[in-house]
Amino acid sequence: MVLLQGGLSAQEENSRIRINVVLVQLSVTVTDAKGNYIGGLKPEDFVVTEDKIPERLAGFEEGVTTQTRATEEAAPTGPPAPVPTFGEAALPASTVVAGPQATGANVFILFDTSNYMYRGFVFAQDAIADFIRSLEGVSNVAFYSYSRNLSKITPLTGDRGAVLRGVRNTVAGDDEALYNSLLLTLKDAAPLRGRKAIVVFSNGPDNASMVPPEDVAELAQSTGTIIYMISTRDALNDEASMTVFERISKATGGKAYFSKSWKDEKAAFESIREDLAHLYSLSYYPAPNPNQGWRTITVRLTGKNMQKFRIRTREGYRLQQTSQVAPIAPPAREWPGVPLPHPQQP
Repeated sequence: MVLLQGGLSAQEENSRIRINVVLVQLSVTVTDAKGNYIGGLKPEDFVVTEDKIPERLAGFEEGVTTQTRATEEAAPTGPPAPVPTFGEAALPASTVVAGPQATGANVFILFDTSNYMYRGFVFAQDAIADFIRSLEGVSNVAFYSYSRNLSKITPLTGDRGAVLRGVRNTVAGDDEALYNSLLLTLKDAAPLRGRKAIVVFSNGPDNASMVPPEDVAELAQSTGTIIYMISTRDALNDEASMTVFERISKATGGKAYFSKSWKDEKAAFESIREDLAHLYSLSYYPAPNPNQGWRTITVRLTGKNMQKFRIRTREGYRLQQTSQVAPIAPPAREWPGVPLPHPQQP
């Protein structure tokens, strides 16, 4: 396979993701002022708005074990809903948030094997392996590594042994193309239904990507994929990278961790494991909304006693309108690594 600069192959350059979303899914974390998780909340405790328009919950799930339908209401009838396009990517119209229906979460682990990682390679492998063993209530795990190119070592699977073998088979590489690799991992996560997260272990700043981090963050938000960033050493000395890591994780409802030691790395993985175990999943069919661009999502709790709690979730998603009469041309902005989609046919 011919590889292009930054680790994007000719095949990836020609591939497209088309996702026709009629159901918006949110992963929500609720904590108190001390960071303790708040459990036991019910659908009626949440208020969701999209561009300040109230939304009615269609589904609700707490944690990794308890599931409650907020309503048995079917999808709205009438003309087809507009197609939210994730970044510049979109699945065939026949696909409605396709993929396995997970009762837990689907987790992609993205491991930095660039030359930044030489000094702590074995310790990082150990921390990742312990994290994989500790995951409970997670349906499937994938393990990818990256330096200049992305290596999909273990595709999404429920076989923890296969994932652990993949971790031990990684070797150190060269330059770091984190944002390219995140983009390609998001493309794999995009069609999956339910809670999904990417856990990135990075030891240095990106020095080889063609994809800007802003586009990666937007794609993650629009696909409902949480990104957690664990970074050590070299990234701590790069203020720009620290800022970007924090912005990407926050925008998607995740967290960024900056570790100075192997002990800190393990603590970060433990925190992510707890976060995944306490996610609320909310879903809704968007109410009529004239906005055909970026839609802002707000989640809050009802009741005076709950105003003190803190909510973490993604900030919104980007929508692209389709026409029943004539196709609308895609935006002119190029997105390296993900070609602009063909217009939807009426």
